[in-house]
Amino acid sequence: MRAIILAAGSGLRLGKHTKYIPKALLDINGKSILERQISLLRERGINEIFVVIGYQREQHILKNIEYIFNSRYSETEQLTSMMIARTKIFDDVLIIFGDIIFDSQTLQEVLASNDEIAIAIDLDWEKSYNERPDNPKSLADKVLINQKKILRISAKETSLDIKNQAVGEFLGIIKLSGNGSKTIIKKYEELEKSHVGKFHDADSLEKAKLVDILQELIDSKIEISPISIAGKWCEIDTPNDLERARKIFQNIDI
Repeated sequence: MRAIILAAGSGLRLGKHTKYIPKALLDINGKSILERQISLLRERGINEIFVVIGYQREQHILKNIEYIFNSRYSETEQLTSMMIARTKIFDDVLIIFGDIIFDSQTLQEVLASNDEIAIAIDLDWEKSYNERPDNPKSLADKVLINQKKILRISAKETSLDIKNQAVGEFLGIIKLSGNGSKTIIKKYEELEKSHVGKFHDADSLEKAKLVDILQELIDSKIEISPISIAGKWCEIDTPNDLERARKIFQNIDI
């Protein structure tokens, strides 16, 4: 098992907090977001860790980490950053957003999945947005699930007319098996050769987020499995999110 952390973005919505440092290096009660992620991974025996960086790359100085530089970080998105690291995507792999903080329980729930392509989902997501006034629910990466099958994943409003369905939020953690790794790389390389124009919710393939490639797989009849998590987690997009994360994790030593 290895992990790839996507931490190339500049975090513009955090204003002064990311003027001189990348979002993944923001301090959460004495440890950066990235340090907390790496500590949890190593506790679970995941020591092969790669971090895709871009903005303020010279600030990344953690030891025993392999950094991969996305030189076009300002004009590309998550999918491009992930595929810059594609030579590391084989066998069992975790793909993790560099702007989320989560606890040990959440990671354990993800690692327990045996599916080929699985994504962490919070089914109790909506109440957290009551504490995030700068983040309307319309910005959430929503996942439509029917009988444990993911039908759609998108930040756009999702149709709610299917019986026995649930809507969750994608945390920003993907678990791939060996076959899952091959599947997602193959699909991307097919698109890389021929796709032009818009790509799902993105203006182009280069501007695509991970939800866009996941939806492409779903549309290609490739199953994406939900992992319903009950542990604590936070996404950090705004100054309010930063303060909220510090409060939620103030007594969680990771």
